[in-house]
Amino acid sequence: MNGSADSEMPDDARRARWTAAGTGTLLALAGLAASVLRASGSAPALVPAAYAFGAAVCAAAAALGSRGRTRRALWLLIVGVSVMAVGDQFD
Repeated sequence: MNGSADSEMPDDARRARWTAAGTGTLLALAGLAASVLRASGSAPALVPAAYAFGAAVCAAAAALGSRGRTRRALWLLIVGVSVMAVGDQFD
């Protein structure tokens, strides 16, 4: 029973790394696109800056996730999306 759990561990870790890296990349691209779209509109300067900063945090999370630091990457993803959400409230 222990042998099968140990053999699945590398697959779970690899899946977690890919998930963290992929989610971080996707959220970083979405934040960057939102920042560009909001900068071209009539939004206050704080709104696109918040999206850009949130995108940078999500990009850092993607980098950490690809290196196996998935727990820290998850928290950075939460922080990055939260920054984007709070920044959007200033519009």
